[in-house]
Amino acid sequence: MSPDTSQATLSAKIVIAGGFGVGKTTLVGSVSEIEPLTTEAVMTSASVGVDDLSAVPDKTTTTVAMDFGRISLDADLILYLFGTPGQDRFWFMWDDLTQGAIGAVVLIDTRRLADSFGAIDYFEARGVPFIVAHNVFGAEYRYTSEQIREALSLRPDVPIVACDARDRASTKATLITLVEHVLSMIAA
Repeated sequence: MSPDTSQATLSAKIVIAGGFGVGKTTLVGSVSEIEPLTTEAVMTSASVGVDDLSAVPDKTTTTVAMDFGRISLDADLILYLFGTPGQDRFWFMWDDLTQGAIGAVVLIDTRRLADSFGAIDYFEARGVPFIVAHNVFGAEYRYTSEQIREALSLRPDVPIVACDARDRASTKATLITLVEHVLSMIAA
């Protein structure tokens, strides 16, 4: 009888966070191998004066609880993705969504960098490993990683990647960068 050389399947929880309208739901949906669970609700008049739609004028829905998806990076590693709501009024859910997570992707829109500070502060304060992914909506808002690092006052050890949240390969590469970052922190 030969020894069993198969590995157990490992799973890990990843949080996708960021400001309002940066593409978190799109990112989860672009890479999930299952139909993603979303809690999108139609924006109503209650959001007028509360949610800034100037950078995303075509936005008609918003996440009110979470997004959930799953991706297998290889035969023995499954990532469970939990997308957070972006508006401040829903941040009370973040503690529950991040509990047990190995790390986070903070998705940013370089047109609205100020919307990123809350998510970055959240993970820094809790010691949760994270990377920053700038969603490349339009070519006119391209900045170097060092320009983004300086603008967000990020530590040198926080990886910054470009990501097109609509593109599965780009999103998968972003998730791999996070997993590699977490593993490098464990090995250190």
